[in-house]
Amino acid sequence: MTTKQPGTAGPNGKETLLARRARLMGAAYRLFYDDPVHVVSGRGVWLTDAEGRRYLDVYNNVPHVGHCHPHVVEAVCQQTGTLNTHTRYLNETVLDYAEMLTGRLPPGLDVAMFACTGTEANELALRLARAATGGDGIIVTEHAYHGNSWAIAQISTDTPFPGTRGENIVTVPAPDPYRGACRGDDAAEKYAAHVETAIETLRRRGHKPAVFIVDTVFASDGLPRVPAGYLRRAVGSVHAAGGLFVADEVQPGFGRTGTSFWGFENHGVMPDIVTMGKPMGNGYPVSAVVTGPGVVREFRQHTHYFNTFGGNPVACAAARAVLEVLDEERLQAKALDVGGYLLEGLRTLAQRHQAIGDIRGSGLFIGVELVTDRETREPAAETAKHVINGLRERAVLAGSTGPGDNVIKIRPPMVFKRRHADILLERLDEALAAAADP
Repeated sequence: MTTKQPGTAGPNGKETLLARRARLMGAAYRLFYDDPVHVVSGRGVWLTDAEGRRYLDVYNNVPHVGHCHPHVVEAVCQQTGTLNTHTRYLNETVLDYAEMLTGRLPPGLDVAMFACTGTEANELALRLARAATGGDGIIVTEHAYHGNSWAIAQISTDTPFPGTRGENIVTVPAPDPYRGACRGDDAAEKYAAHVETAIETLRRRGHKPAVFIVDTVFASDGLPRVPAGYLRRAVGSVHAAGGLFVADEVQPGFGRTGTSFWGFENHGVMPDIVTMGKPMGNGYPVSAVVTGPGVVREFRQHTHYFNTFGGNPVACAAARAVLEVLDEERLQAKALDVGGYLLEGLRTLAQRHQAIGDIRGSGLFIGVELVTDRETREPAAETAKHVINGLRERAVLAGSTGPGDNVIKIRPPMVFKRRHADILLERLDEALAAAADP
């Protein structure tokens, strides 16, 4: 049998791959950049393409502790060589990880239920909340992303939904004092009032509130600088109405913000359910829902849960290795240090580039909002597109987010260091200059 070597694209290179992809996978799958990158290997914060060119990865949060971290690779290989099976057997590796994971959360969040993706975790969270509350009403922000199953696509409001969203789903504005309508000292109170209105809207439609779900850094909403006290007020209103608060930690969790291990901790609020995914296994598919015994007990009265691959021994070995690396390499503290250094560098760039309207975030999750005019704050989506592609040409991989798709999203692996930040700042400076003078 003849086997084609990995990393090769055949005689016509990338064009052949693009044609094969379109034929075999269809047009719905989306690629990054006008000139897609054909990656063949990764290590740490670097990706390498088929021609041997290295790219600084400042976007990918899936390899949370770095591409191909040796400790995670060893854990996966060792467990794969020992046992991997479905989840209806007793296994200490799974239980050990569940204990480690719940130990990172406040008391009361003591029960872990595993799945494979953030989408699955969020869908399970909705099932748990509906069983526990007896309601079906869902409140979500106007430009959120929580996954891609049918149920979760309905509450992923950052993209058009192919159909009619149910009347049990109500959106509220994200708490964005930079671009939103509510500013000033009472912004938190004004934004929280939208949640009260959403609760009343659900009731008028005949739906009891069950869930208020947010990504706790509001990443798809543009990483806004959330007014202090907003989430406490909003969650208080939801609890008073009999609903539960779901903290989606798929993007902000596992120390990324530097200031805390979980995004919800930055808001001083206690979730009823926490969901997580992408970075848990450093690329190995694993996700989780963590909640309290009472919520699970109510769920168990109506049904049960089983997931063939969710939380299998190899997945839990990978996830455990990620927690060990985070601790041993002190990556949360380093994220805070490097993130602070990067923020200072970005503020210096803002003095030279009028397109930079706002800079926000913490740790290794930072947004740079680009505008056509600093006074009007008009989103500069085309400039953002030019900058993202300009960075790609300069071997730096970044992304964009926000309702206007004009916020440069900086979210590198947690092993990102100051020297990597210097490379990003230098090449972002060049890309901004090129975008201003195309």
